[in-house]
Amino acid sequence: MKLTNKIGVIVDSIGVGVREGLKKAKEVGADGVQIYAVKGEMDPANLTAAGRRELKDLIASHGLEISALCGDLGGHGFQDKTANPDKVEKSKRILDLALDLGTNIVTTHIGIVPEDENGEIYHSMQTACEELSQYAHNAGAYFAIETGPERALHLKRFLDSLSTNGVSVNFDPANMVMVTGDDPVAGVYALKDYIVHTHVKDGIRYREVDPREVYGALGFEPMDHGKISQMVSSGEIFAEVPLGEGKVDFDRYFAALQDIGYAGYLTIEREVGDQPEIDIRKAVEFIRRYKA
Repeated sequence: MKLTNKIGVIVDSIGVGVREGLKKAKEVGADGVQIYAVKGEMDPANLTAAGRRELKDLIASHGLEISALCGDLGGHGFQDKTANPDKVEKSKRILDLALDLGTNIVTTHIGIVPEDENGEIYHSMQTACEELSQYAHNAGAYFAIETGPERALHLKRFLDSLSTNGVSVNFDPANMVMVTGDDPVAGVYALKDYIVHTHVKDGIRYREVDPREVYGALGFEPMDHGKISQMVSSGEIFAEVPLGEGKVDFDRYFAALQDIGYAGYLTIEREVGDQPEIDIRKAVEFIRRYKA
């Protein structure tokens, strides 16, 4: 196996701001970057046409490209029908920004897809995602749902219910390992028609947990949310770890991506740790071993 995929880095994982983060991403050996585009200087409302051109030129000046933008708006995704109109419009503006900056992918969380396909929350999510799917499809673009909150086959069933693949998948193997205990390799094959972007991350699951305890859900209140949060942050339930130190079988996982013909980015995400730049540099080296 010899990977040919480009390597990306989430600039925000480095923790030094966008512009300095671009320099660091190039220094650690990335081909491209993913950037959060929800608030602050990257909020679409704060970037004029001239500002977008300047940022695109700056990224190119470092020899980089954008693998995707992150447009995660929080608040249980699209479960709340009263909040969805504003969220859908904001998501569209983030996609417009992505296209202006040279990528056609916006990654996001949509909330946990409920088991009850006839319930109000499922319908609210379906309605919002159908609108986003059509908008992205008409622009030749994708909203990419991050894996983890539900098992791959259940997510596939939800995606199959939409009229286009404008809402597709950002595959994160560590989220699956840590939260649902799903097998990332089986997940790749289940979601093969939808994977347009990936996060490279590793993790360990120590005990079973209701995904709602981790991601939250509309109308769901854990018995002791503070205790659950403490257990998550302390690593008592699961832990994100450097690549190769967790339970993601990268030999099989990368082989599966290659087998389905995935040619997109392998984008490194590091959400914990006090030396993110060092961890990300090591992650680039880890992936490069599969490209040698």
